Amino acid sequence: MYKSIIRPLLFRLDPEKAHHLTFFLLKNFSFLSKIIYGKPLHDKRLEREVFGLKFKNQVGLAAGLDKDAVAYQELSDLGFGFIEIGTLTPKPQPGNDKKRLFRLLEDSAIINRMGFNNGGVDAAVEKLRKNKGVLIGGNIGKNKSTPNEEAVQDYLICFEKLFPFVDYFVVNVSSPNTPNLRALQEKEPLTKLLGELQTQNLNKAKAKPILLKIAPDLSDEQLLDIIDIVRDTKIAGVIATNTTLSRENLISENKKESGGLSGKPLTRRSTEVIRFLSEKSGKAFPIIGVGGIHSTEDAMEKLEAGASLVQLYTGFIYEGPELIKKINQKILENIK
Repeated sequence: MYKSIIRPLLFRLDPEKAHHLTFFLLKNFSFLSKIIYGKPLHDKRLEREVFGLKFKNQVGLAAGLDKDAVAYQELSDLGFGFIEIGTLTPKPQPGNDKKRLFRLLEDSAIINRMGFNNGGVDAAVEKLRKNKGVLIGGNIGKNKSTPNEEAVQDYLICFEKLFPFVDYFVVNVSSPNTPNLRALQEKEPLTKLLGELQTQNLNKAKAKPILLKIAPDLSDEQLLDIIDIVRDTKIAGVIATNTTLSRENLISENKKESGGLSGKPLTRRSTEVIRFLSEKSGKAFPIIGVGGIHSTEDAMEKLEAGASLVQLYTGFIYEGPELIKKINQKILENIK
């Protein structure tokens, strides 16, 4: 029903308007999702323990869809095993000028240049106080106005305020839509940033997993640096990958829009990055695989390449909630 009726209606709207309408319907008419999609798949055999947390299944929602923790409960009710909110910044910010979100229908892709638009970490915390058992990841970043030399403080502010309300953290230095943010992926500044966060983390009564979200556009040499950084800072793992700046082999009219590309064109590259990190590190840390998962085969390839968990974003928009259940059914089929 999603692909035959709901998606065509939503895709007649501007992408950002469609997003807000979807969230309005989720919040106010959540009972309809049970009628349309049925009950999500629950099975004890789907549970996984990763970096010390128990996930009810391996399929999560990637950051960017529910930036402000508005509908994490309703999204969880669709069958996701975990929800990642954000990217959140210390202060609210409007993001980049509209229009800033584009569908590439012929490529089953999206280009966004949102620019960390969010209501700020304090507003998200108030919503998270109402959480009733959803496993939450907190994706954190810096404000656009904060220079890179002062970026650590922004991440620390978000870390401290979110700490009581999320189960794991994700350090986002890989979005292409905040000027100079990706420079923080270089070895020296990244080691400093993660080191500072880990120091704060280990001073807590019970530390929480910190993960690093990386770009798919890193070279092999840079990926080897990432492995070294994870080992040296002792963070819990990596999310591979964020959106790409590549526009290779696109055919859609909107292909020249600036911003980060997600969806099917990213499928192969994100899996390559997962496999590289897994093999070169000797499976030394967990990896959450995200990027171009539009089918059960895409998800299984990432798990087989070395991912412990997977996340959906663009595939969820194109394929609908049925994709969550299909992936979990496939995982069950492969359990021996």
